[in-house]
Amino acid sequence: MNELKQLESLGLVLPGPAYLFGAIMFGIIGWVAFRRGKKVSSAALTWTGVALMVYPYAVSETWMLWVIGLGLSGWLYAKW
Repeated sequence: MNELKQLESLGLVLPGPAYLFGAIMFGIIGWVAFRRGKKVSSAALTWTGVALMVYPYAVSETWMLWVIGLGLSGWLYAKW
């Protein structure tokens, strides 16, 4: 536990369960969209899938992860 306190003092905090669940879920949706986009030669599906797989690495707030993920998933649903 002492190591965890040291990391928190440096500003490093472990993500919560909602963040982890969202990152995994949107990553899987992105992977499926990427595969479908490559299969049907759809650039919109392919690049939206890539965006869904990559953006959790750039977002640190849980609410932003869910807002961006739902927005990209909605765009994906419209283009599917």
